[in-house]
Amino acid sequence: MSAVTELIRVEEGGAISFGDHTLAAKSKVEDFDAGGNLYKVKTFKELTKLERDGMFVYESEPGTSVNNFEVKPDGVSFTVCGDEDAMITIGLKEDCEYSVNVAGRDMGRIRTNLGGKLSISVELEGKGEINVKVVE
Repeated sequence: MSAVTELIRVEEGGAISFGDHTLAAKSKVEDFDAGGNLYKVKTFKELTKLERDGMFVYESEPGTSVNNFEVKPDGVSFTVCGDEDAMITIGLKEDCEYSVNVAGRDMGRIRTNLGGKLSISVELEGKGEINVKVVE
């Protein structure tokens, strides 16, 4: 999987792809319309961040490239790649428990904090793309 060279795009079926972990300098796209929502993405090798309608959706340190990010009523799923292992934080429902699956491996159930953020560590170095699925 490669970086999203246009920084954010809508995929067939409505999922979005965003981020470019290969950039040396910060780049961003604001007011990207997808499905009636306005997205803002900031990305480069050290950080990738996505907001929807001014609200937090996704952040990774260091930066990542994300494909087929799909938000469903009960969670999210996406494919991610990067040059280094990453800490990924996802905005979900507050104080709720989610089942997390990373690269086909069950990571157990994780509870979001009062702000609705769920954080996971993902081993990316030398792995190519990794599938992530978070379900309530």
